[in-house]
Amino acid sequence: MSHTPQSASTHTNALARETSPYLRQHANNPVDWQPWGPAALERARRENKPILLSIGYSACHWCHVMAHESFEDAETAALMNELYVNIKVDREERPDLDRLYQIAHQMLTQRGGGWPLTMFLTPDDHRPFFGGTYFPSTPRYGMPAFRDLLKRVAEYYTDHEGEIRKQNAALIEAFDTLRPPPADAKTVLNPKPLQQGRELLADEFDADHGGFGGAPKFPHPATLEFLMRRWHATTSDAKPDLHALFMTTLTMTRMAEGGLFDQLGGGFSRYSVDQYWMIPHFEKMLYDNGPLLGLYARAAIATGDSFYATIARETAEWVMREMQASSGGYYSSLDADSEGHEGKFYAWDKSEVAAVLTGEEYQVFERRFGLYHAPNFEGRYHLHVYEPLDKLTSIKGMTEERARALLDSARHKLLAVRGKRIWPGRDEKILSSWNGMMIRGMAIAARTLREPLFAESATRALDFVREHLWRNGRLLAAGLEDPRKMGSALPAYLDDYVFLADGILELLQTRWRSEDLVFAIELVETVLTHFADTEGGGFYFTADDHEELMHRLKSFGDESTPNGNATATLVMNRLGALLGETRYLDAAERTLRAGWAPLERYPQGHATLLTALDEALNGVDMVIIRGPAEEAARWHDELALVYAPRRLVFAIPSDATNLPAALADKKAQQGTVAYLCRGMTCSAPIGSLEELGAALRAL
Repeated sequence: MSHTPQSASTHTNALARETSPYLRQHANNPVDWQPWGPAALERARRENKPILLSIGYSACHWCHVMAHESFEDAETAALMNELYVNIKVDREERPDLDRLYQIAHQMLTQRGGGWPLTMFLTPDDHRPFFGGTYFPSTPRYGMPAFRDLLKRVAEYYTDHEGEIRKQNAALIEAFDTLRPPPADAKTVLNPKPLQQGRELLADEFDADHGGFGGAPKFPHPATLEFLMRRWHATTSDAKPDLHALFMTTLTMTRMAEGGLFDQLGGGFSRYSVDQYWMIPHFEKMLYDNGPLLGLYARAAIATGDSFYATIARETAEWVMREMQASSGGYYSSLDADSEGHEGKFYAWDKSEVAAVLTGEEYQVFERRFGLYHAPNFEGRYHLHVYEPLDKLTSIKGMTEERARALLDSARHKLLAVRGKRIWPGRDEKILSSWNGMMIRGMAIAARTLREPLFAESATRALDFVREHLWRNGRLLAAGLEDPRKMGSALPAYLDDYVFLADGILELLQTRWRSEDLVFAIELVETVLTHFADTEGGGFYFTADDHEELMHRLKSFGDESTPNGNATATLVMNRLGALLGETRYLDAAERTLRAGWAPLERYPQGHATLLTALDEALNGVDMVIIRGPAEEAARWHDELALVYAPRRLVFAIPSDATNLPAALADKKAQQGTVAYLCRGMTCSAPIGSLEELGAALRAL
């Protein structure tokens, strides 16, 4: 598998020594790029030159376009070097900088941001005074040429420094308003946001094609999981919320049948450029596929529909095949582009398909994926389901089983052919936060699909993170498969700690290792020590000993990933209940109170926090199974086949050691027993699986 090629230039700049593949892609640019750090910032201050800050990532299509048009151009580079100190940032390694300057961009321009993000900063306090995203090399799309912009911004900085300082002061005041006061002591946390969020999502729902709003459409797995939980919570009501289930399943079906899902190799692309889920933005991100994997695996047991199990299995197999390093960690992303064209790797000509398949295979494949229609992607076909399997039985002598077998055979043949093409670049950074999300997804898939290989994959990833990214009681944000090439040690963010702890809690429910629980506790304790907002509640995105930036962020809404504060609330509520640790439960409640104002104002944008609120209000049921490993696993496997989102099940072998007191007290008896706990109350030992099932039904 190839990486995005470097420029042919022999010139190298300071990025050649960086860990990030994205930064190294720009190491041969004639631009005198610097990584963000003391050396570059001091140089800007000393030379009194504004900073040109460019933020992107390896799989970003328009980042590549701007690099080719401008950063590889000698004339443009000379102008950049003359007028600015140029700093390049990988947003995946430095999400603190990316989030900060994306918000600043929105405040300055009153428009949403994106990548590449292009910001111009003052040299002493690094506050932005102008910005945008992609700028073309020549005037088009209603934007000026980048070279002209460079001159005009530099002139403006020289001539209007006083105005810039006033604007920057106002910007900092605006940042301060992003921290709403927490709910006061009189405010009772209540379920009203749960219903409001569900109703507002219904208003935005596309009842024809699934998803929310129009194009572009994003998968939003946290939103879908919230809706599936809302349906489940009403299943015993006189009128269960079947529309919540419909919103979930229609969206998941359309996404999985559409071009968002790789119909040959498995895995989901970033988003759909159209409302039909047909043509995606072709980059494949680990942070999308981890939550989607868990979602589809849970939908399989919630609905009994094997289609969702198939999608989950194919996604997990893609991750293990193409995104897992031999050392265990999961890579970050696959590029959208190959050979300079987005999506070229995935597109097919009809004649190319026909040449690979038998006549019978082609007949079924053509009907299934609509190759009898006009090409749907730049004169070629990007595969998208047009006909369901049961309609293929209209082909003479074709049963559904035969059609499925022929499709599987055709897919494997075409996947082998595709594997010989020039691959998109793969970003081989191993990020703690994204690995946590994939560990979680793999663990859920392992137990719901009863696939030990998925649990083994998740375990190897966790072991890599603990061995190479956990140092002296603190986590690193990023590393490489070969630790000797890791370069600078980037301190981890809130998301790294809590996503990893969340993944560990799911993996412990799939297979027990006491040392993993110890690791999860260490992660949570570090969060409480270094990230907590002791006055307002909740947690900052950066630690108390992190580099000081112009603002210390604290947020509660989901973005392209679940929110860190919301995930912290879930983790601490669950871990607090498991261990009987009131400090964790108190921290979870303080975080909900800290996020209460934005949750009430815009609940549909806070799906993960809504899920955390649901568990805080209704509690979680803990099932602790103790007994011989094989028998405890059998009990566990039976319970894993039931969709119960507020239930956690841990099968702890009777010979397990190094258990916290709350678990050590729940001892094995003569045979296998289970303890059923809600809040701080646990049952007496339950001695049979039938009795345990009855007790759970009674709840």
